[in-house]
Amino acid sequence: MSALNLQERLGSLGRYGRRQLETLRGALVITRREVRDTLRDWRIILPVLLLITVFPFLANFAARRGLGYVNQYGANLIMERLFPFLMLVVGFFPSSFSLVIALETFVGEKERRSLEPLLATPLSDFQLYLGKLLSSTFTPVVASYIGMAFYVVLLGSGVGWWPSFSLLMVGIALATTQALVMVSAAVVISSQATSARAANLLASFIVVPIAFLLQGEASLLLVGNYTTLWLIALFLLIVNILFIRMGVQVFNREYLLGRELDMIDFRGGWRVFWKAFWPKGGLKGLYFHDIPQRLRAIWPELVFTLLVVFGGGLLVGLWGSSHYPIPEGLGTLPEMLSMEDFEAAVVSSGLIPTFSVWAIFGNNVRSLLVAGFLAIFSMGTLAELLLMAPIAIIGYAFMEVPKIGLASWAMLSNFVLPHGVIELPAAVLATAQAMRIGVIILRSPEKGGGVTGMVREFGHFLKLFLAVVLPLLLIAAWIEVEITPRLAMDLLNGLYP
Repeated sequence: MSALNLQERLGSLGRYGRRQLETLRGALVITRREVRDTLRDWRIILPVLLLITVFPFLANFAARRGLGYVNQYGANLIMERLFPFLMLVVGFFPSSFSLVIALETFVGEKERRSLEPLLATPLSDFQLYLGKLLSSTFTPVVASYIGMAFYVVLLGSGVGWWPSFSLLMVGIALATTQALVMVSAAVVISSQATSARAANLLASFIVVPIAFLLQGEASLLLVGNYTTLWLIALFLLIVNILFIRMGVQVFNREYLLGRELDMIDFRGGWRVFWKAFWPKGGLKGLYFHDIPQRLRAIWPELVFTLLVVFGGGLLVGLWGSSHYPIPEGLGTLPEMLSMEDFEAAVVSSGLIPTFSVWAIFGNNVRSLLVAGFLAIFSMGTLAELLLMAPIAIIGYAFMEVPKIGLASWAMLSNFVLPHGVIELPAAVLATAQAMRIGVIILRSPEKGGGVTGMVREFGHFLKLFLAVVLPLLLIAAWIEVEITPRLAMDLLNGLYP
């Protein structure tokens, strides 16, 4: 019997594998057609060739001139740390200019009247989308590789600088994931836009964030922090997978053919928002029906937020403690501390202008609203990272405060928990709902996703924020000003054994 079951399972796996192979084979038909047409179009190939040949020469010229200049002052190490950044820039420019290929995948063919025969083929929506995605990815990624290789050869033969294996690998990983994210986002835009002009305007929302990311990568390359660069590459890979899933979910050939012009339905959007925002049964219905129902609806986001924020934050704090520990005997605790000294120390940190209830309350509200706004453009990931940062700091302090004569659990129970037991749950609720706003677009409009879903979830976010998060933050701010400092001073002044 067990042998029969094993044979059936192997047979089902074989059938599943054959189905997937057939799906991939159909997608590759579209890929070969698109790549062949792209390589035949000199208006696309010529600019890409210029970028992967001329731009590496310009970057190499700038690197050699810069190295010659800084050598006069003995600062050649700074310039050598910028060589890898120029390598990333050389890989970024061909892929960014090649976005026109991805943006033209659907909307360009629609304007050229060549989309209808393609959509009339027996291929499924998934095969059409996957084939277009693969063909759009080919040229940007290959162009990035060629440009980076050309730059490295020129720089190595010119000034004798060759990247290490780890640096080369992280550079290739970043160039690949950045190109994949830009292309997958552009294909989503192309499948939803009604004109090439609208698609090209929306492309700025792709290029600008990646350009800012390059600036952050430059600072990490300057200090040689390759571990964080690998984490960025992993983050970009996850974002790329989310973009691909979103594209597959929202792509619909009939929907693509049926639209000629996008219309903004303000009234319909307002009705969706108001229905989600306004409580159905007054205050009693709000707290006994709407809020519990909302918590049940976002329980996957709540679990994910708890795992990422607390699990990831503590791991980052432990990693920082092991790699950047405080030297033994560097700091000492003050013998006596007054309330004025405590307030002055908090204000001198620059986090808040004054140590007051409203200043702390306003800072927390502003941080969570910014996280909610950023969640819209990052599918919830930036909201999670913003909340993870203070948990990472707490984890780092928990491991390091014994070096200055303070017990870890005493620090946690006197400096963090009095207001944290109220503030952190409020922040987790707001972040989980903010993440819901970002990820709801991954669903198809027929299943409550898309832009309409984001408007509805934004209404739920404001309702939850006003009804639950704001009161909790206000109570936590009062405790943080009136109770936590006194407990902290009692601890520091040695009143507790």
